[in-house]
Amino acid sequence: MRFFSCLTDDHNLWLVGLAAALCILGSLITMRLFQRLRHAERGARAAWTFMAAVATGATIWCTHFVAMIAYQPGVDVAYEPLLTGASLGVAIAGSALALSVASRRCRFAPEVGGALFGLTVTAMHYTGMAAFAAEAVVHWSAAYVAASMAGAIVLGAAAFNRACAAGRNGGLLGAVLLMVAGIVALHFTGMAAMTVIPLGADLGAVTGSEAKLAMAFAVAGVGLLVLGTGLASHALDLQSRAQAKAHLEQLMEGSVDGMVVEQNGRILAANAAFATLAGVDHRALLGDRLARWIEDFESLAIGALVQASLKGPNGAIIPVEIAARRDDQQASDAPFMIYAVRDLRARLAQERRIAHLARNDALTGLPNRASFLEWLSRQIGETSTHPRVALLAIDLDRFKEVNDIHGHAAGDQLLVRIAERMKAALKPGEFVARLGGDEFVAVAPVVERADALDLAYRLRGAITAPVDLDFAEVSCGASVGVALWPDDATDISALINDADLAMYRAKASLTNDVCFYEEAMDEAVRNRRRMVQQLREALDQDQFSLNWQIQASVETGEITGYEVLLRWIRPDGAFISPADFIPLAEESGLILPIGEWVLRKACAEAAGWAMPHKIAVNLSPVQLGHVDLPRLVHQILVETGLSPTRLELEITETAMISDMERTTHILRQLKALGVSIAMDDFGTGYSSLSTLRAFPFDKIKLDRSFMSELDGGPQSSAIIRAVLALGESLEIPVLAEGVETLEQLSFLRDQGCTEAQGYLLGRPKPVADDLIQLEARTLWSGAAAA
Repeated sequence: MRFFSCLTDDHNLWLVGLAAALCILGSLITMRLFQRLRHAERGARAAWTFMAAVATGATIWCTHFVAMIAYQPGVDVAYEPLLTGASLGVAIAGSALALSVASRRCRFAPEVGGALFGLTVTAMHYTGMAAFAAEAVVHWSAAYVAASMAGAIVLGAAAFNRACAAGRNGGLLGAVLLMVAGIVALHFTGMAAMTVIPLGADLGAVTGSEAKLAMAFAVAGVGLLVLGTGLASHALDLQSRAQAKAHLEQLMEGSVDGMVVEQNGRILAANAAFATLAGVDHRALLGDRLARWIEDFESLAIGALVQASLKGPNGAIIPVEIAARRDDQQASDAPFMIYAVRDLRARLAQERRIAHLARNDALTGLPNRASFLEWLSRQIGETSTHPRVALLAIDLDRFKEVNDIHGHAAGDQLLVRIAERMKAALKPGEFVARLGGDEFVAVAPVVERADALDLAYRLRGAITAPVDLDFAEVSCGASVGVALWPDDATDISALINDADLAMYRAKASLTNDVCFYEEAMDEAVRNRRRMVQQLREALDQDQFSLNWQIQASVETGEITGYEVLLRWIRPDGAFISPADFIPLAEESGLILPIGEWVLRKACAEAAGWAMPHKIAVNLSPVQLGHVDLPRLVHQILVETGLSPTRLELEITETAMISDMERTTHILRQLKALGVSIAMDDFGTGYSSLSTLRAFPFDKIKLDRSFMSELDGGPQSSAIIRAVLALGESLEIPVLAEGVETLEQLSFLRDQGCTEAQGYLLGRPKPVADDLIQLEARTLWSGAAAA
């Protein structure tokens, strides 16, 4: 009852109410600052501790001294200034220690800090009471002093416990009321412990109304300090949070991935990318749980990339990749969780496309070489279910013509349509792939050769059927080579090689476009490869030589020139016919260095002759198609010193027909050097008059086959007359090859042929000096000697 009687009898209740209001306001500011301190970044803890300590100490001190102003002991009172100021310092210092301890993330830290807060309130109160002076004797009750201390400690610990339990944004009403109760209980219980017995002495201190006026100013100043500190801290906190929120929003919205910030299992922030991914309104996400959209959310590992599934709009399951990170910079019991959610649909689609392209042809969609080899290996490994595996090598015929005439886009369309038809023609267990260009392969388990032949005919039919493009109807042929495992080969590479050999045989055949592999094909290929290697060695070891054959005037018998003929005699003395090695040289590309050697050697020898006779050098179609041919000819003429007018280059009409425009351009460049151009083997190729019209040839060489058939019937003589008449009308000299009898020579002279060449005039010889000696002879004496 002493507590209540002290409150009601010894205090001005209006001022008590003012003290209570100051205590409530200060306690609210204190708890807000304490809440902010608990969640402050490490670098800002000291500043928030200072502001919270000032606000807390000022709250305790203002409450105490307003209540002291309200105290009416019945005598004049005075306050010792130093102790009064010291009590404020005790309040602030003790509050700083209590707040620092209570804000730590340790067990029982809030309770220990609250107990220190209670001790701070006690120390401040009794330090302030030590400054109390009155014309009276003050008697203290130890029991009430102990009770005031205990109440302050218990209620302080409870207040800080509740503040910590409220979290960062929780309500603080309970904590504020407990803090107010602790301060009020301490003060009024402490005041109840004091009994004032008046005396009549003058203490010589500031008394009465002056003391109350001084205390009023002091309390007003400290109160303004509390209010200013609270408002400043609140403004700083709002500004800091606004800046952090704006920065977070900028970071989140700047990300193309979905970003979500969660605390205590609730979404605090999410960007528009995640809202779009989830198919919900952005505002509807706030306060909800992320686990609502993420399957197996509890299994997400912090700090690792995890693939999961997200429930999108209309129940769609979206594959996503989630990175979860804990915000360790927060000193909160419930830290932020930051989730980055990446949509994997585009990446997975791209990976599927890459995987598809790695195993399939980009144009036709058929399996590619890698898939073919895998399939063939699997089929060979499963021969226990079937005795044989058929491998078909397929090459399209006339496909180049489609590209040349209609363009590559048309060729691509044709390949796509053919691939679709081939795929449709397959039966279960059969396989077709495109290796590149116009090359295809097919694999099928078979029992006998007829099964492979059936597949070949089905695929050939799919290929050869006309294809109606937007602008034309086109078609291709097909050459198919078939090899059987294990009949023809026991390993995959050999089986593929055998199928290719059979396909080349089919391509070369005029009657059969489907060929099975035969062992003799291997022997022929080995021989060809061996001869190609020997050709290389012959070029390196200078095994080639030149022979010269006379070209003479039919009318006078005078020598007009010599044709250069290439000879190859191996070190063992074996003579290799040009008909055997020239085609191989053209196929292997060796004709280019061989042709250059022939041209250089012939020009060098002819340049040393006493008489300036012409020399005729044959050009291969491969050489004629080479863009550097004019430059090479010019270089050789300069190096050897041979006059360009003495060089005659012979080409076949077939070489010219293959690419008329390109060949004509090269021939014009050669003719500009002063070199003569002759058409060789006229009458055996296309014999197109348009060829003669396209380029002004200097000579036409009539093929030797007409001379050999001259006595066989009137057709050959009629053709010879026609060619000679054509040459005369075009003013182009004609040289007849293969003249071997006087009758042939006489016929040519009667028909007005210009020149002749053949064994009658002289066989090819390797030494030019011997040939030059023949200049003194007439044609007839030469013929008689032969």
